[in-house]
Amino acid sequence: MTKEEARILQEQVRQKSKETRTITSDFTQYKHLDFLSNDIESSGKMAFKAPENISWKYLTPFSYKVVFKDEKLLINDNGNKSKLDLGSNELFKQLNHLISASINGDMFNANEFDISYLKEDSARVVHFLPKDPQFSEFIKAFHITFSNEGTVDEVKMIEPSGDYTKIVFSNRVENKKIPDEVFSQ
Repeated sequence: MTKEEARILQEQVRQKSKETRTITSDFTQYKHLDFLSNDIESSGKMAFKAPENISWKYLTPFSYKVVFKDEKLLINDNGNKSKLDLGSNELFKQLNHLISASINGDMFNANEFDISYLKEDSARVVHFLPKDPQFSEFIKAFHITFSNEGTVDEVKMIEPSGDYTKIVFSNRVENKKIPDEVFSQ
């Protein structure tokens, strides 16, 4: 992208982020591992409530729920529940913030990332390379694909090994009330 196209995208995404208090969406997740011939596919429902409450409810091929809420990570693995305090772990805290920012599209922080703006076919894709060496041990890069409206269509998290997780969002609904139980175990 040109500098002007990148500036327009940033402004569009920031404006959309300011207007968005909640998001619900279906998602399909593809886990690519080089040693497997096919990606591992799962799907479910995602919910976001500003500022940083996120629920990932996996429905297929298994039942699993992960909630980021109030600096806590809540997990319900088919009835087996656990809780992790993110506030005491700077890396998890940063990961929660990055996930939240990637969902609402507010992550153009040049202090945390080296950022590249690209056009791939008709899509606008932004590559984020973490500057923090500790964080880059886990995530080599984020690639986020934005719609023409400035919403996130796809997030790809690339590991240092080259394996990646790609999440494709669909059926996005914004600013509708989300029941509190969506963000519980």
